[in-house]
Amino acid sequence: MTQAPTPTADTVRRLVRSLMKNGEGRAGGAGGDGPDVRPVTEEGGPWAWWVGTRHVLRLAPDRHAVVRQRRELRLRDLVRPHVGVAVPVSVAHGEWSGGLTYTLDTRIPGTAAPVHDVSAVGEDDLAGLLTGLREVPQRQAEALGVPRLPARSLETLRTAAGRAAKQLAGADEFDPARLGQLTAPNAAQLTAPAAVLVHHALTGEHLLVGADGRVRGVLDWSDAAVGDPAEDIARLATAVGAPAAVRAATLAGYGARPCLRGLWLARCDTVVALAAAAQGRGPAAPLPALRERLRRAWEPILLERVTDLRGED
Repeated sequence: MTQAPTPTADTVRRLVRSLMKNGEGRAGGAGGDGPDVRPVTEEGGPWAWWVGTRHVLRLAPDRHAVVRQRRELRLRDLVRPHVGVAVPVSVAHGEWSGGLTYTLDTRIPGTAAPVHDVSAVGEDDLAGLLTGLREVPQRQAEALGVPRLPARSLETLRTAAGRAAKQLAGADEFDPARLGQLTAPNAAQLTAPAAVLVHHALTGEHLLVGADGRVRGVLDWSDAAVGDPAEDIARLATAVGAPAAVRAATLAGYGARPCLRGLWLARCDTVVALAAAAQGRGPAAPLPALRERLRRAWEPILLERVTDLRGED
């Protein structure tokens, strides 16, 4: 595969100038030397750029990313009428280098979820998001190339989390006894509900929250799949805290079992991720961020105290 050239500010500025010249996009903040451009994050590499104050440019670095980006553009149009929160709109898209694609998207107001707590009304926004995802026609999503993913084994994840917890205990990072709440019989009962369209990456970075606690928008639909809705509940638990995530899922009509499944997916995932990072394995996420995700996922919720898994939801 041909190596993509590393985009620079000049590369981005020339591309945006050509779009403005052709009338395909009007980027705010353009000065005499062209639009103001800057990387979205230093850690995220040179593939996402703020363009002025109203747009963000995302560049596909390889052929795999091209497929995902093209699928995402079509999927966003499909989900937008259903989810009740803002989804980015592409004002221009095409190729930026040798068959590699770009999209110039509108910028949605708000900041990443960890900056502002989600309010009670914001939980209603999340409930509307989860409800809307359930309503998206699966056949239409799959026709766009959205994959169907099998549900993960909670027992397998529980076992992995147990090993990771012992590693963390040696560094005084986590008490393995906390995992004792999830027994093998309970894990066996927390089976996945019927498959729906899931965003699959509802992390704090992809949830935009206003100063009033309302959820303003959801970014990055490239990981969407048809699968286990508890995966979205799990990621919400690490982004906005377990109580808010479970309340939103309950408002969306999910019963105790899907909510508890999502809660334990999040808890086990965060233990495994923190142990891997502490040993220099896995994604290079900062340890403080991983600790904060674990803290949010392990916030106590009333549901786990009052639910008897032998009964009905």
